[in-house]
Amino acid sequence: MTIERPQRLRSDPGRFHQCQLAIEDELIELVGRACDAGWHRDEILCAMMEVIDDLALARREDVAISVEMRVARLLGKNRG
Repeated sequence: MTIERPQRLRSDPGRFHQCQLAIEDELIELVGRACDAGWHRDEILCAMMEVIDDLALARREDVAISVEMRVARLLGKNRG
């Protein structure tokens, strides 16, 4: 299954809802496949939330590290 490409600019308030609709079928299919494999729906949904939280945290850490590296470079340039 293909996920629909965004049709709206990032600044468009409707883009978030469009994204939800674009990924919804894939997520429902994933939950169904996991159920078919023997996992209970509640544990699947909780596991998905944990994975999503981990991905969001990793992104924040990547951003923080990137900012720290930029600040360090700027401080290094100012000292030299």
